[in-house]
Amino acid sequence: MTKTVNHWIGGKTVEGTSGQYGPVTDPATGAVTTQVALASVEEVDAAVAAAKTAYATWGTSSLAQRTTVLFRYRALLDAHRDDIAALITAEHGKVHSDALGEVARGLEIVELACGITTQLKGELSTQVSSRVDVSSIRQSLGVVAGITPFNFPAMVPMWMFPLAIACGNTFVLKPSEKDPSAANLLAELAAEAGLPDGVLNVVHGDKVAVDALLDHPDVAAVSFVGSTPIARYIHATASANGKRVQALGGAKNHMLVLPDADLDAAADAAVSAAYGSAGERCMAISAVVAVGAIGDELVAKIRERAEKIKIGPGNDPASEMGPLITAAHRDKVASYVTGAAAQGAEVVLDGTGHTVDGFEDGHWIGLSLLDKVSTDSDAYRDEIFGPVLCVLRVDTYEDGVALMNASPFGNGTAIFTRDGGAARRFQLEIEAGMVGVNVPIPVPVGYHSFGGWKDSLFGDHHIYGNDGVHFYTRGKVVTTRWPDPADAPAGVDLGFPRNH
Repeated sequence: MTKTVNHWIGGKTVEGTSGQYGPVTDPATGAVTTQVALASVEEVDAAVAAAKTAYATWGTSSLAQRTTVLFRYRALLDAHRDDIAALITAEHGKVHSDALGEVARGLEIVELACGITTQLKGELSTQVSSRVDVSSIRQSLGVVAGITPFNFPAMVPMWMFPLAIACGNTFVLKPSEKDPSAANLLAELAAEAGLPDGVLNVVHGDKVAVDALLDHPDVAAVSFVGSTPIARYIHATASANGKRVQALGGAKNHMLVLPDADLDAAADAAVSAAYGSAGERCMAISAVVAVGAIGDELVAKIRERAEKIKIGPGNDPASEMGPLITAAHRDKVASYVTGAAAQGAEVVLDGTGHTVDGFEDGHWIGLSLLDKVSTDSDAYRDEIFGPVLCVLRVDTYEDGVALMNASPFGNGTAIFTRDGGAARRFQLEIEAGMVGVNVPIPVPVGYHSFGGWKDSLFGDHHIYGNDGVHFYTRGKVVTTRWPDPADAPAGVDLGFPRNH
């Protein structure tokens, strides 16, 4: 009998009532293993109502109470790393080591939330005028929502709700319906840690649930990570409804390789950054820009390494790359490779025919490497979100930066060089929100903030770090004047000397 993933509302599992369910497959076998309840508008309303009720007490809870729960939560997440990773592998397909890495990066934000006491400290100026003080404080927003993607079903939710609830908000999470189970386990562990009922809720669903959150008058803010078209829609719709929004979109991340670079290190980095997690990550390097005469040697080194990557089920310890999330997505990724030659690219590696013995119905695709790619080709212009690496050739550093800055995306980027001066110029001149210098995937640590520029981010705040705290709180300035006790009305003596 197929397992059903239901909602988590008000501190307990709530069976879906809409009658609508979505299939969840094991990408390694192609078999439907689970069905997930898809929420109606009324079910989303129930989750928001539970969060609103919980906010009445959680919003005024002490920092000590919140951090006590978060410290216990962090310990439980650590103890259940393998369980969370196993759910990710079963529904997303990524190899177990990748899934464990995802959990570890999510834990960084839980650890940041455990230290929220220092993040929420205000400011005070005394004597701005005679007996007048001014203070600045930050307060929670209320009910906030998160809409998260399939590629990191644990990490991206953990980028959102731990900070949001540490700041005193309550949270409604709408995870991807393609791999929903990890989100429920995260919520169950939070309840076990002592998080009060209704502070964290999980509703599963499709566009109906998303639109219900965007339209709901009791939702104060929305966090989103996904593709650029949906990020633009989320931002426009939620903003029009008066909500605060951070909507992180897609990417086409470039890696500039200068002639003086360590080509072995650059090739290693390109392979890991392009093909890790099967390329299904917004920080994947999908375009390598080779400067000068190094292109042929660099491509040869990338090919040599890519051909050795072992593809197989994510729960096989020998596997280095797993399948793609769905058969439809696999076919879409493959179409970019099959059409590349007609648009002028040299197909160095074609992974479109790859299968795995014993798992022929899985959503498999091999590693593809396209050289001499044109900037007007589909493989370059679109976010492929799969294990396809494009190599472009330019003559100079300046040509490379101009090519990269012409991209509508500005999420992450990297430069590989031994020249500190060139690296310094690059980090100032490149138009992207996250820059790596000899680091191929420059995802910031938890106490800095993650976010891109241009069509990779809609809204004013990056996610987690200081920006995350500011997003989930709003500032208030208080100006205070108190009379001096010595100036009390005649006949009242509070014992203060009149010596001023």
